[in-house]
Formats: sequence, structure tokens, C-alpha cells
Amino acid sequence: MTSPFDQPLNREHTCSVKLDVRKTVFGREDVIPVWVADMDFAAPEAVTHALSERAAHPVYGYTLFPDSLYQSIIDWFRERHGWEIKRHWILMAPGVVPSLHAACMAYVAPGEGVIVQPPVYPPFFSSVRQSGREIIENPLACDDETGYYRMDLEHLEACAARPDARLLMLCSPHNPVGRIWSEQELKAVLDIARRHDLVVISDEIHCDLTFADMPRHRMLATLARPGDALITAIAPSKSFNIPGLGLSALVIPDKEQRNAMQAVFDSMHLPQCNPFSIAGFEAGYRSGGPWLNELMVYLQKNRDFVVDRVNARLPGIKTRAPEGTYLVWLDCREMGLDDAALKRFFVQDAGVGMNPGISFGEQGSGFMRLNIGCPEAVLADVLQRIESALKGGEL
Repeated sequence: MTSPFDQPLNREHTCSVKLDVRKTVFGREDVIPVWVADMDFAAPEAVTHALSERAAHPVYGYTLFPDSLYQSIIDWFRERHGWEIKRHWILMAPGVVPSLHAACMAYVAPGEGVIVQPPVYPPFFSSVRQSGREIIENPLACDDETGYYRMDLEHLEACAARPDARLLMLCSPHNPVGRIWSEQELKAVLDIARRHDLVVISDEIHCDLTFADMPRHRMLATLARPGDALITAIAPSKSFNIPGLGLSALVIPDKEQRNAMQAVFDSMHLPQCNPFSIAGFEAGYRSGGPWLNELMVYLQKNRDFVVDRVNARLPGIKTRAPEGTYLVWLDCREMGLDDAALKRFFVQDAGVGMNPGISFGEQGSGFMRLNIGCPEAVLADVLQRIESALKGGEL
């Protein structure tokens, strides 16, 4: 039976970053775009209905965050993740990326250090640099044979022991390598943070995007103790494909840390209360569960199709099934190309637009990130184009 996720959805000329800036990013408009981390699937009907219902009222004035919005967060994370959140811990925010910037400003003085674990989502770097703080790299360790990544905890301890280290940015599940950190790894992170008085901001925006055949995602906060300096960034944007609505939340149990973050947002006059963002956010957490369950079944089939096809039919490229996210990390180092040549190959020879691994830090050199949040037929076309290009064929 055909899945609703198989249905093609034309997103061109909708001001979509993924499609409508292809000429600027890739130099040609006819690449298949499998890069920006949003999906080519219609959002849950409950979200669309909530937005339409709100639009039906013709006044779009200044809007408060309703109690029901906070309750939707509390209910979702209790039911899905076994995490009990108290209402006063929640601080609404204008997105996870702005929250990373705000965390640097709230908890780190100019010139002090922020630990990041590359290869990692590019804003982890830019938020530190652009706020005048210093990057301390704690690269992930990778088994080149299996493609399995782990935290280098011994090196993390050394980074945390530096006198200028103030903040650790954790990506969990990890973008782009797809790891779901084990409970043992997460406990070790918390232990290190306690020993060295580090604040931890845990970006868990992909927490709902985990596969049934992989380890269960554990929210870092469920392992924390009272007094731990922990900020958790959450949002329904990846879960329900609504990142353009631009609303997220921070869960900060400590009052002083919460006030410090609020002070940064206040200094930039960020009200964050778009009435449509509020409606979509709450509808996702209230009613999007069944849709998300179906999505993960579909994404798991896409994941397995891509991993099997890459490892069997694309010489010089290999990959490992991600444990979470809808992002596949392709190891292209055996192709023997530098990063500029690698991008040219995929764009010019294969006609495929992906995220170059080098944008995730120098540890991503020789890799590419593939977004599988699209109909399987699109992925089949992508992989066929790459296979033909590797054989020297033409598009």
C-alpha cells in the first residue's frame, strides 16, 4: 500500500531555502536538494488545521503564551520520554540556534571557552565565534572501519579542566553522525561538568526522531541531579516538520541560570510570541503523535534502503545506519577527492545537492550529509545519479 509520505509535494517557489536557493548554493538549479534539514512531507493535519483556525480570526496582534502551550510540552515529554518538567522551568525561545548564541552570552564571558564536539552542526561553531567566545574542540572519536562514533571522554575531561572552559554544547541525538548517546556516556558528561563547574546546553531537537531498532534516546535531564547546571533545548520543529515557525523552548531548572538566559533575550527585545508559531507548536505536541509514529516507520525504510544501496553499489562511499535523525553521514574519503572536488562531483557530475562534511568542522573532511526526509522515489533517483556518475555516465 502506498504511504502518504510517498506522495510528491512540489515546494518550488514557496521561498523554500532547500529548493529556491539552489542556484546560489550549488551553482545550478537542477540539483536534487537533499541538504537542509527539513523534510519534504506535509506537516500533520492537526498542525495545518490549527494554523487555519488561527488565521480565521482576522486580528494578529501581540500574543501571550497560553498555559495550554506549556502543558503540551509537559505532557509530551512525560508521555514520550519519561521526563517530568515543572512549568516554571520552561522558557520559550525563538529557536534552538538563537538559544545557542544566547547561552554563550549568558554563561560565558568574552574570550572564555565553549566546548564543542565536531563534526557537529555548523551553528555550534558560529554561535561561539560570533559572540566573541573561544571554541574548545573535543572531537568525536571514530572507528574508520565501522563508522561508529563515540565521545572521547578522556579528552573532554582535559578540555573541561582548562581554566577558561565555561560551557559545553552537547548535540543529542547527534547531527550529523546520528548517534544516540548511551546512558553511560551521558552520565560521564554530567560527572565531568560537575567536577569542572561547566554549564551544559543540550540540543535535543531531534529527540523524537529515533528508530525502533536502535537504542532509546535518553534525555540528559532525566539523569541530572538537583543543582546541575543544565539547559535543555527542545522544539517540535524537526518532529513535525515545522522549522519555519521558529519557536522552541528551553528547560532550565535553576532559577539563576533561567534568569540569565531571559536577560539575554530581553536585551534583544525578542518577544517570540507569533500567534501562528504558538498554534503550530501546541498542535504538534497535542495531536502529532500518530503522524510521528508513521513517519518513523517510513524513515526507517528510507534509512535501510539508502544504507544498503550505498554500501553495495557506490564504490568509494560507505555509511552506517544512524541511530536517530533523518540524516545519513556518507564517508566518501576512499574516493580520494579533496572537499572542493568532492562537492563538484556530487553537484556537477551527479546533480545532487548535499551538505559538505567540511562545514561540520575539519573532522568532516571527506564526508557528505544526506537528508532522507523525502519520498523513497527521490532517494532512488539520488542514488542512481551518484552510481551513474561514479561509473562515468551522464545525467
